[in-house]
Amino acid sequence: MKKLLLVSLLAFFAACKTPAPVAATSVDRKSQVAIKGNWTIASVTYAGSDMFKITSFDLADSKCFEGSTWKFISNNDSGEMALTQANCTSFASKIKWYVNKDGQFVLKFLAEGVKAKKMQQGYILNVADQTAESFKLIDNINIGGKMTNIVYQFNKSN
Repeated sequence: MKKLLLVSLLAFFAACKTPAPVAATSVDRKSQVAIKGNWTIASVTYAGSDMFKITSFDLADSKCFEGSTWKFISNNDSGEMALTQANCTSFASKIKWYVNKDGQFVLKFLAEGVKAKKMQQGYILNVADQTAESFKLIDNINIGGKMTNIVYQFNKSN
């Protein structure tokens, strides 16, 4: 029982991805323009979701991102997002983002009064299954010593 508790605690603490240094790179304008607009995260899925709690973007439980609203403005790589789910801490932030030539989505949450170019840390996720009405962002994190994909399913909002 003690061993199971210890493994569970280690997995919980290992299930958070910290921000990584984000370097400027060339942008995939076609992918980026396709993401322009208002979106909602329909689901957040990952293997072991019934056993492990994931803190997404060092902000909140991953399930709190379901129903969150995102606005992406492609001509200046800016936008905003808000966590809106009941029973979760509310959070809203301006963001800077872009899709690089490697199909990676680079995201920075902007603190009040801080310019994006001053922030050296951000999150890098992979873009997948992009259509006019939906796309996925996939993060790869370590859960209990095993690399696991967390899939954020975005659907276009009206």
